Amino acid sequence: MNQSTFKSIYKYFLLALAVILIDQTSKLLVYYNMEMGTSGEINVLGDWFRLHYLLNPGMAFGIKWKHEFGKLLLTLFRLGAMLGIGYYIFYLYRHKAHNGLMWCMGLILGGAVGNVIDSTFYGALLDNAPYDAPTPWFHGQVIDMLFFPLFDGYYPEWIPGIGGDYFLFFSPVFNIADSSIFIGVVIILIFQKRFFKKEQQKSINQTQREVTL
Repeated sequence: MNQSTFKSIYKYFLLALAVILIDQTSKLLVYYNMEMGTSGEINVLGDWFRLHYLLNPGMAFGIKWKHEFGKLLLTLFRLGAMLGIGYYIFYLYRHKAHNGLMWCMGLILGGAVGNVIDSTFYGALLDNAPYDAPTPWFHGQVIDMLFFPLFDGYYPEWIPGIGGDYFLFFSPVFNIADSSIFIGVVIILIFQKRFFKKEQQKSINQTQREVTL
């Protein structure tokens, strides 16, 4: 990569770095200043937005692999995905992709790295690996804290199977890294026609030139 390319592409990696720093700072502040669970909750906007410290041992929404080495495999997968996203940003740049798509990939990369840091190092450095982990390295639990229980209630009695049951919307607890990934993916989905139009047109032009030759 020449100096000109670096000057043009570094801003997307700076965005990823900013996400990583904000994400890790928020996690360490929660770790050192909050008690885990409901007793340590902090109301930010009434009951609608709270800081709720918990540890996520697996994937999103608390899904956990039951295999002994499931967490290790998940962490290695995250590492591979992180490297793949970094390479993809270079690929998109070389193919003159839409700037909006590049910024979104920067958000996704920052979020991916943020959670990889937790999974790789926190088990040893913060001693938060599950008690049955074969090693603390690569078995760290991700720190989550953002909780938006917007409203709760009970399902109407006439609904089969769940009538009368209590529900809470929105119940997942997540972090800055998760938010960054989510925002990046949603923006790509919303503007996919605009983001990929240039790339598709370039591919069509290339095909036409090959056919002509």
